[in-house]
Amino acid sequence: MVSYNGLFPKCQQVLKEKLSKKFQKVCGVIPKQGHSESLEKIYTDLYITEGECVDVSTEHEVRQIEMASKKKTTEGEKTIKYTDIFKPIPGKDIIRRVMTKGVAGIGKTVSVQKFILDWAEGKANQDIHFLLPVPFREINLMKEKEYTLMEFIHHFFSETSDLIFSTDEKYNIAFIFDGLDESRRRLDFEHNEDIRKVSEPATVDILLTNLIKGNLLPSAQIWITSRPAAASQIPSDCVDKVTEVRGFTDLQKEEYFKKNIDDQEKTSKIITHLKSYRSLYIMCHIPVFCWMALTVLVSILTGGESDAFPASLTQMYIYFLIIHAKHISQKYKVTCNKDTDICDQNAILSLGRLAFQQLEKGNLIFYEKDLRECGMDDKEASVYSGVCTQIFREESGLYQKKVFCFVHLSIQEFLAALYVLLNFRRKSVKSVFPNFFRRERGTSQLQSLLSANRLHELHQTAVKLALKDEHGHFDLFLRFLLGLSLDSNQKRLEDLLPQEGHCSLDTKKTVTYIKKKIREAPNPERCINLFHCLNELNDQSLMEEVQVYLRKAKEEREDLSLSQLSALAFVMLMSEQDVEDFNLGDYGSNAKSDEGLLRMLPVVKISRTVKLQGCDLTDSSCSSLAAALRSNSSSLRHLYLTGNTQLGDSGVKLLSTGLEHPNCRLETLELQECNLTDSSCSSLAAALSSISSSLRHLDLSKNKQLGDSGVKLLSTGLEHPNCRLETLELQDCNLTGISCSSLAAALRSNSSSPLTKLDLRVYKLSQSGVEPLSALQRDPAYKLTTLE
Repeated sequence: MVSYNGLFPKCQQVLKEKLSKKFQKVCGVIPKQGHSESLEKIYTDLYITEGECVDVSTEHEVRQIEMASKKKTTEGEKTIKYTDIFKPIPGKDIIRRVMTKGVAGIGKTVSVQKFILDWAEGKANQDIHFLLPVPFREINLMKEKEYTLMEFIHHFFSETSDLIFSTDEKYNIAFIFDGLDESRRRLDFEHNEDIRKVSEPATVDILLTNLIKGNLLPSAQIWITSRPAAASQIPSDCVDKVTEVRGFTDLQKEEYFKKNIDDQEKTSKIITHLKSYRSLYIMCHIPVFCWMALTVLVSILTGGESDAFPASLTQMYIYFLIIHAKHISQKYKVTCNKDTDICDQNAILSLGRLAFQQLEKGNLIFYEKDLRECGMDDKEASVYSGVCTQIFREESGLYQKKVFCFVHLSIQEFLAALYVLLNFRRKSVKSVFPNFFRRERGTSQLQSLLSANRLHELHQTAVKLALKDEHGHFDLFLRFLLGLSLDSNQKRLEDLLPQEGHCSLDTKKTVTYIKKKIREAPNPERCINLFHCLNELNDQSLMEEVQVYLRKAKEEREDLSLSQLSALAFVMLMSEQDVEDFNLGDYGSNAKSDEGLLRMLPVVKISRTVKLQGCDLTDSSCSSLAAALRSNSSSLRHLYLTGNTQLGDSGVKLLSTGLEHPNCRLETLELQECNLTDSSCSSLAAALSSISSSLRHLDLSKNKQLGDSGVKLLSTGLEHPNCRLETLELQDCNLTGISCSSLAAALRSNSSSPLTKLDLRVYKLSQSGVEPLSALQRDPAYKLTTLE
């Protein structure tokens, strides 16, 4: 792909030197002027999996992390190293296009940086001759005009300006497009025109779609990274391999802290503290949060104040902001408050306003136009990004154009919550910023918070806002807003904004309101966030009731209320212990119902074995269970539903929508005594025929209305090549020898069937009726070994 005229070795070396210099350093953990760390020294391997996650989770990314922390490695799930991104997979000799997904701050960009550095230093992937990393945030800055592909490449890499790329050369080029979620260009793969010549001019979006499709430089390798919600912009037929960065495992968290702290005693104290607060330790799955926690906790230890370690997310972010505000003052040697060494409070407030105004738009990346729309001029933004480098960054693109961003979405949400609370406080405290807060334009959901005159009104509006968003996009914002309202945290805010004064805020009404909402049984995922909110408000009453309950012997336990069941789900999710075996019947009669199961659904998702025998469930519960089976975060492998006589055919039909889903990994399904008829067999046959079928053991015994026609329908699934069933139980159903003939025919039709055990203990079956199956059992060409 490169015209080789002696320039290739020289250009490659210049490019490697440039990339090595650019990517060998990262920002230091504890901010110091001019301080940076060697990436090689502090890099910690991440947990990266290979394989498609079919559904994109629309949950708030922190919620995804909380669920992922409980997810177990699934059978067949393959982990890979960042160096092997382009390594072939079974069935594909050449991997040209790779999509790497992961939530914000999970380590995608650092993995890219390490990949580039290893290549530039000659340590890995030397079969690539030219590695060209182009972040989408810089592509956004290109002018709206037409470029040839060569002009596009030269635009970013002047080192290649003497080279001519074509489609018929032998040298390998790899592009890395980092941050698809930050792209502001629409990649229309369906309607963009096709171009095949590198000399043909086109708009940037057309160049990108043709490069990814393979119309331009068809042998070039392409690595795209993206937050999950944006990954679908690239069609599946334009992706050869999917990987997912899941952040740090528990062992990798500890390795990270050990690499970044020289003092072993400090390291031990920090790890012990984080482990003692589960919500903080779970957040450490996100490398950016590890860095934040390290910044805060090392600073506190250095000051000899280990007793003041933060115990909640809100406290962690308050400390983080205070530490960097002090750093600003020291770095720029400006006049500050003599008690706190903190200055330039307008910078914090301006960033809060920006965070607030952009949160509802979902923007993590800002450009000068966005800042002007939020009331910040370019000079002001540059000053703030210069002094708040660990909170708000400015990155220079080509031609000195600027890109601004908060270091992580959670910091943006924290500052937005801070802005809302300070806006509320100014109404009851004589503010030193009387002209700073102004009436926000528009009538957005977030802006409605600014009209509240009483704290409980503000909180109730925010709770309603969070519950209304079924995907939880305001969950973390709500946690921060409530945590910042706590009296003890208000006092900490005096360190950040001392002249604002302390405003005592009573949160008792808010606690009562949240408990009322928990009783009303909202979406179970939103309910879990309400317990996080109670934690932020230092109310542990419901969780303590559950802990007392769990300490009792089973025979001494009284029924749990529905609110307590939700608290139980939260306690189990936050526990260090994996939930291997969950039995709903262990928690009283209220639990044995559709409502009880709904409350415990988050626990169902993280359990390998779920026992729901005799729980009076209806088809409504099957809809919930199907949703759990479809979930990316589901660990469910064995499901027992025996004795739910109201479940019926409609329930099995709903459940089968989960069984057919590619995310489903269920291996055992027990449906004894569920009042099933032949109709259920049609739904189950479709599930067994599904390309993603994973069911190994199916028990349909004691369904008296299930007859020969049902078995005939079920046999269409058994004879399908996708069927993985090994054991089928049909005891005490309404079967005759006709069913045996149907089953035998299906197994002979599917010579690859793994079915080895059939249990047909049925009163009406004679020996002559069983003969077709007995003959199959005697035939060594077939796998059927057990016939009862």
